[in-house]
Amino acid sequence: MQFTVKRDILLRSLNFVQGIVEKKNTLPILSNVLLQLKDKKLSIVATDLDIIFYDEIPDVKVTTEGSTTTSAAILFDILRKISSNSEINFDLKSENKLSLHSENSDFNLLCLPTDNFPTFKDDFEGDEINLNNNTFLKLLNKTKISISNDDTRHYLNGIFLHITEAHGRNFLTGVATDSHRLSSSSLEIDKNSNFSSVILPRKTVFQLCTLLAESQGDLVMQISENKIKFTLGKIKLISKVIDGKFPDYKKVVPSTNNKTLTLPCKDFINSIERVASVSLDRKEGVKLIINKDNVQLSVNSANSGEGNEKIKANFDSESLNISFNSKYLIDIASEVEDKNIKMNFKDSVSPVLIEDVSDKNSFYVIMPMKI
Repeated sequence: MQFTVKRDILLRSLNFVQGIVEKKNTLPILSNVLLQLKDKKLSIVATDLDIIFYDEIPDVKVTTEGSTTTSAAILFDILRKISSNSEINFDLKSENKLSLHSENSDFNLLCLPTDNFPTFKDDFEGDEINLNNNTFLKLLNKTKISISNDDTRHYLNGIFLHITEAHGRNFLTGVATDSHRLSSSSLEIDKNSNFSSVILPRKTVFQLCTLLAESQGDLVMQISENKIKFTLGKIKLISKVIDGKFPDYKKVVPSTNNKTLTLPCKDFINSIERVASVSLDRKEGVKLIINKDNVQLSVNSANSGEGNEKIKANFDSESLNISFNSKYLIDIASEVEDKNIKMNFKDSVSPVLIEDVSDKNSFYVIMPMKI
């Protein structure tokens, strides 16, 4: 196997690989990336057995075809340190030695035979759903903030993707919850999409966000019995989905919250950040005293002191005292597109509905804290 490729093109692909390959692996082959030269193109494959990443580089000068696997982390690190726009020559000297040559640099990397690298069937029979890259990225970003880290309820460790219907229109909706907060965001899709609900695992969500943020072009999504495939140009990301039943989240979305607070989003975030500075571990909640035309925020830490601040706001009810986890509030407020955040309350102990006036297809629910 012998070929020449531009450093920047290969580095971009290996950059995505880093998030998939596990650094510490009981199976050494899973720390490696598969390089395969066939039909005048270079294929790059990486996997942790739950997610598979494929990329294809057509812009490569092939001398002899072949394949090998080598450490994804080491190859990435070398390429990162080689100057931009360099051409890199690869030559497989023997089954376990890959030579890499560029300008004044020479490296010999250890390889493992490709026979040990896992192979996968790529049979997806479900309908292809075409999605707008930016719109789907927005959906993932708005919902991923509420993904749970609790392994005892594995079915909450991802985003629940399913079809919903409203006003005669079809939507692909993403929902995530950790039982303290919930995020939901939707995007409109064609009616004829035959899509069965899936729970997209946390690691896949974050890899997909990286991929979408750095790529252009449309995204194609396809589902099989227990896997989901995303195709973006030459790149394919295939992932297992979480086996489990997502709870009926609609039950916890408040429908009778009629006390509305509107306040400037940026001021709200900055104010929480400032008063929360007195709490070193951010464990203390932020207390809100909501009046007709202002909100008083305070954080009181037994170990390090207290912080108080007041910001202008509009509240259409009598004053209300309520407390929240400050990080949860900041996470949600940071995803609101409108310059104002709209919070709907029932009382000081019931779930609060947060709306984004600029994005009618997204909402958030947050549970108050007892302080």
